[in-house]
Amino acid sequence: MNQYIFNLETTKIELHFEKSEYAALTMEQKSDLKSAFLWSRAGGCWVSRAKEPNLWRAKQVAAKLGFTEEQRQGERLSFSEQVDRQADRAERRAERYEQYAGNAARRGEALQKPLEHMRGDTAFFTQPIIAGHAGSQAFARRREKMFAQYEKGFEEYRKSGYFQDRAKTARATADGAKYRDVAYLDRRIKECKREIKARKKNVIHYEETLSAIENGEKQSGIDDTPITAEMVTGWMEHEYELIEKAMDKQGFLEACVDQCGGIQFSRDNIKVGYHVKVKGDRYAEVISAGPQNITYRILAGGAKGMVLTAAYAKITEVVQAAEQTETHPFTVGERFIAEQYVRDGDSLKWSRVRTTYEIVKINAKTIQLKPIDRDGKIITRRPKKSYNGRWCFTLDDNYYNTFYKSESATAEKIVKDGEENAEKASEA
Repeated sequence: MNQYIFNLETTKIELHFEKSEYAALTMEQKSDLKSAFLWSRAGGCWVSRAKEPNLWRAKQVAAKLGFTEEQRQGERLSFSEQVDRQADRAERRAERYEQYAGNAARRGEALQKPLEHMRGDTAFFTQPIIAGHAGSQAFARRREKMFAQYEKGFEEYRKSGYFQDRAKTARATADGAKYRDVAYLDRRIKECKREIKARKKNVIHYEETLSAIENGEKQSGIDDTPITAEMVTGWMEHEYELIEKAMDKQGFLEACVDQCGGIQFSRDNIKVGYHVKVKGDRYAEVISAGPQNITYRILAGGAKGMVLTAAYAKITEVVQAAEQTETHPFTVGERFIAEQYVRDGDSLKWSRVRTTYEIVKINAKTIQLKPIDRDGKIITRRPKKSYNGRWCFTLDDNYYNTFYKSESATAEKIVKDGEENAEKASEA
């Protein structure tokens, strides 16, 4: 039985077989092979396109070709070593692309040089061609050849520009600028934490499955394939490896954050009402400050008024540290007419009804509402300022049950807004 090689350094799968074995494959098998693997001249083998942990397709294709057993080679690199290796490869790639760009530019110059020498020679470009005259026709062929070379020169210059762009991208990768971007690092750290949490959950599930198998219970997969204790143990070991890998990556990224001076802003020093600059030169007002993210309203530019969410790591500067002290303008006794759906006896049948809610209690941040024309429990809502600066709250998921109020508005106006919203919902 053939074995595929799992290279721990590259975290890719390698398939090694003779040319005669490849020639014996069917067209369908070759198509599957090329969809999941690339030929490596340096390694003399087929290398998977994907890396761990996204190797399920490569393993599936390998199994179809008869490679069902895994053989591990090399040693797993730390994330720091992977970054260094990636930077070295990017540096070499940039040098190679710069050489390609220079060669293409020189070829373009050489192709256009003959015609460039004719600049100012009006006779060369305007000389009429005499039909049947051997010398005149030879001149025409020579001139057309020079024109064609000139066009090819533009193609070479375009190639040069393409390789220069690729070299620039490779230089940026080699420079490792993203590891000095706190916002980028913060996103990647959160991804690592989510991955670790999910894989620990998988381990718990595998432990329960293993315990059930040891107690004599039969376990099977989706396709009714029996699951053995050895299989579950292998899955657990693999999850532990990936957890260790994610923790190593998280540690490296957190060290990079520390080198950048850490995340400067948090819920402790960013308050609602502050004017800040968010990455991307967005001048904005903070309208909500949560434990992980802020919600802000853009105050300038073409996107003025738009409300977005960002992590604290994306804040680059506090422009105005004036905390918002104003409270919502809603008062006890105000009523709102909402359009809602309720069950009509049958669990599958719903009826649309209008329900009047009255504010029965308020504080600086929340309001409590109670339905007055039917039974129902008291609900709590947190008013907030919308993109246009008006205070509002949303009763439920229905778009028409969002009620707005400015500080000078009266309760009657709000009730009227609710009635208008209900009318629109009925018409819809």
